[in-house]
Amino acid sequence: MATIKEIAELAGVSRGTVDRVLNNRGSVNPRTARKILEIAQALDYKPNKAGIVLAAQKKNLKIGVILFDTGNPFFDDVLEGVNRKSRELGGYNCSVLVSRVGFDLEAQLRAMDEMVSQGVNGIVLSPYNDPLICDKINELNAREIPVITTNTDIENSSRLAYVGCNFYRSGETAAGLMHLIAGDEVYAGIVTGSSKVLCHTDRIAGFRDRIQSHYPGIRIVNTIENSDDEFESYDRTLRLLKEHPEINGLYFAAGGVYGGCRAVLAAGRKDITIISCDKVSTTREMVLQGVIAATICQQPLIQGTKPLDLMFSCLTTGEKPEKEYHYTTVDIRIRENI
Repeated sequence: MATIKEIAELAGVSRGTVDRVLNNRGSVNPRTARKILEIAQALDYKPNKAGIVLAAQKKNLKIGVILFDTGNPFFDDVLEGVNRKSRELGGYNCSVLVSRVGFDLEAQLRAMDEMVSQGVNGIVLSPYNDPLICDKINELNAREIPVITTNTDIENSSRLAYVGCNFYRSGETAAGLMHLIAGDEVYAGIVTGSSKVLCHTDRIAGFRDRIQSHYPGIRIVNTIENSDDEFESYDRTLRLLKEHPEINGLYFAAGGVYGGCRAVLAAGRKDITIISCDKVSTTREMVLQGVIAATICQQPLIQGTKPLDLMFSCLTTGEKPEKEYHYTTVDIRIRENI
């Protein structure tokens, strides 16, 4: 690998001059600068990342993290990942500011503006899927404040990367599990969080598409929303079962799983195959009791640590993530391995 010393010798200048050109510090004769850059490119020069990170300690970097706050304990696990990485980054003089908001467009826009007012250099975001959030991300990108999405993505934005589950594949997996466990004739209800959160709608799209292409015996009766709230999930699931007694399968495509399962128990229904998401403590309890047949997990700790890792690297080295999508594992859990 080429060094600054080698570039300096070939260009006939000092190492200090090469350093100023490569790091865009100080004025250098344009002809000399062009010569140095041409030599660096020809030698495929790569900066010393350790040195760059050490230099970054002087910058007092700030990274903002905005997660959903809906009462869904899944995000507590994501936050644990954020806190772990935050403690590590503190050693590099990089602070992490955390804000949590519900499924609320205006609240998320305010949270993003507040992060900017506090001088963050980049934002990790679980985005509300709305054009105004997309516009805000594009605005921040134009101001050189990069955004990386985690847990759920957003369409048509200039965010740098996404860390999280391939939710469409997760939905397809749920359809396959429903077929394998419940059999050929299923009347399924879908319980989701919000139609304005892309991960929820992607799960449902994968579920629907796989049923249409492979499992025509599964019929989707209705889809309801619960805002990831356990009490709302209980009430709406109970109403769904009363209105559609033919339902013998439920797919929980978001939070509110415990409330929905309690509704199934309250209705005295033991004939319903339930497929859910994640393995928070209450969901694990329902799997162990045999109420939930299978749950599909998505590594929340990685969703907390990985985006901060990518953001810190971007802010210190200037290099964008090598790939756009950083998918976590689609992890199936049943009573025997929960």
